[in-house]
Amino acid sequence: KPYLNRLDRQVERFGFSVEAVGLDAGYLTTPICHGLAQRNIFGVIAHRRYQTRKGFLPKWKYKYDDEHDMYVCPQGKELRYATTDRDGYRHYKSDPRQCETCPLLTQCTQNQKHQKTVTRHVWEGDKEQVRLNRLSNEGKWIYRMRKEKVERSFADSKELHGLRYCRLRGKEKVKEQALMTAACQNMKKV
Repeated sequence: KPYLNRLDRQVERFGFSVEAVGLDAGYLTTPICHGLAQRNIFGVIAHRRYQTRKGFLPKWKYKYDDEHDMYVCPQGKELRYATTDRDGYRHYKSDPRQCETCPLLTQCTQNQKHQKTVTRHVWEGDKEQVRLNRLSNEGKWIYRMRKEKVERSFADSKELHGLRYCRLRGKEKVKEQALMTAACQNMKKV
């Protein structure tokens, strides 16, 4: 939740001109992707595998048709827009008459009315753009730099500087230990 606020604070406080960011899979959320798009920042976020219920078709099997604002199921049937809920999710529903005779019905839904519903956030387009960024040449380079710069530093602080376990209790004392670890790493770099 606090990522975009921290990014804005760094830009404001240090005068950074942020053109791109590389993040791990935990940051692949719709609000973060939308926030990066609003700030014109090239976002590269690692792939995240979402768990689907065993025996059921995953959401990516349903293709979104941007031009007609609908989903198409693996059998080629249309799921039309029905409504948008208060959380910003658009609901696309199938025609139950077509689904009754579908050979994939048991893998698609358990709905008593034989109707499949697929949800899509209103900002999902920004999330798809971040996924495409990851696959570009520039995106691959940015993600590789993230692993070398950020993850390496964090791994060193855990393995070599005692940050795996905090020796003290309380927010202020933990902050003190983290700052001392960062100071040690910076002295080593100098």
